[in-house]
Amino acid sequence: MRQLLVIFLLAVTGGMTLAQDNRIDQRLPDAPELAQPGPHTVGVRTVDLLYADRPDVLTGPQARYDRPLRLEIWYPAEPETANTGGPYPNVKMANSTATVTLHGQAVRDAAPDHVSGPFPLVIISHGYPGNRYLLSPFGEHLASQGYVVASIDHFESTYENKLGFASTLANRSPDQLFVLNRIAAMSGEGDGFLSGLVDAENSAIIGYSMGGYGAVISAGAGLSQAAMDSGMAPPTALDALAANSDANRAARDPRLKAAVTIAPWGAQLGLWDAAGLAGIEIPLLVIGGTQDEISDYAGGIRRIFEGAVNAERYMLSFQGAGHNAAAPMPPPAEALQQGGPGSPYEHYADFVWSNVRMNNIAQHFLTAFLGLTLKADDSMAGYLDLASSPWTEPAGDRTWPGFAPRTTRGLVVEHLPSGR
Repeated sequence: MRQLLVIFLLAVTGGMTLAQDNRIDQRLPDAPELAQPGPHTVGVRTVDLLYADRPDVLTGPQARYDRPLRLEIWYPAEPETANTGGPYPNVKMANSTATVTLHGQAVRDAAPDHVSGPFPLVIISHGYPGNRYLLSPFGEHLASQGYVVASIDHFESTYENKLGFASTLANRSPDQLFVLNRIAAMSGEGDGFLSGLVDAENSAIIGYSMGGYGAVISAGAGLSQAAMDSGMAPPTALDALAANSDANRAARDPRLKAAVTIAPWGAQLGLWDAAGLAGIEIPLLVIGGTQDEISDYAGGIRRIFEGAVNAERYMLSFQGAGHNAAAPMPPPAEALQQGGPGSPYEHYADFVWSNVRMNNIAQHFLTAFLGLTLKADDSMAGYLDLASSPWTEPAGDRTWPGFAPRTTRGLVVEHLPSGR
């Protein structure tokens, strides 16, 4: 009995030690092929930007203000950089006053790999609320694969600074495109660590939830009249995002070559009509859980996938997963004490799927999709053009490129070409 107790205690304390590492770079033994780290050592830096003279929709129709946007930028580091990793201290945890320390592979302030660059740009946009670390497993992974990745703290939409929802509606897409423009400018400047490092002509946005809402707009889908009339934002606050408006057409950035929208919010409320979604003409990857309780899988997420008729598009569905499908990092150890509505744990976790498992699957498909669309690597197409079978069939015997036998259960991948 005493021996069993010792074994039990070792198992429990060992698990606690692993959890307390709060690692964002976890890969399970059954992770698919392209979820493995790429050839580059990863550096990371924090950069502060100021989006000046923006409409202050929470104050009044004539009010203007400057929006501070803090970025976490992951990038390929010099090959000689020791792959030591390091901590991300003082990260605010959702639904809590606590801060936590995350750990990963990136080396803080490492020298960039200017010899192998420039590298395509990927912008990451969190949900409401969220922060620049919520999708950090994607940031480190994609940098290791040869991308510069800029993840945004969206002002008035973070855990520390969650204010009126109208600000998120009005600012999410403009924030994303502003960051693209500023990173491109910083790469073109003569000094600074980003100088010459970024190929902004080949850029993509990865957006989750409200970040996905923004990515849909940034990709070309203007808002419908129903969105204008919804009352969710003050009159005129969304005018610049309206379909077929001069401002919306002018905002489209030709450097944006692809978009990934994960659990995108808004289509379930009719914020885009058929004409609006038809404005998306760049390749699109849509990811969602079939039990999404926030964005509505059938009435919202799939509507975007099916309605973007002028885009080459793919959809990855996690059967049985909810709104937290694929994007959020694993719950910090400090969130494991208690579940339930409004708890830190439920902000990150899914009721069915492991966060690490979903992160790994998404890392695989992001690597394939961005490799195909931003790097013109045709070898990636084979990882995306898959026969989709409903998960209720005896699917343990499907073998997809890069997946071990029986590890595709619960997954559906679909592909629709432009014009359908």
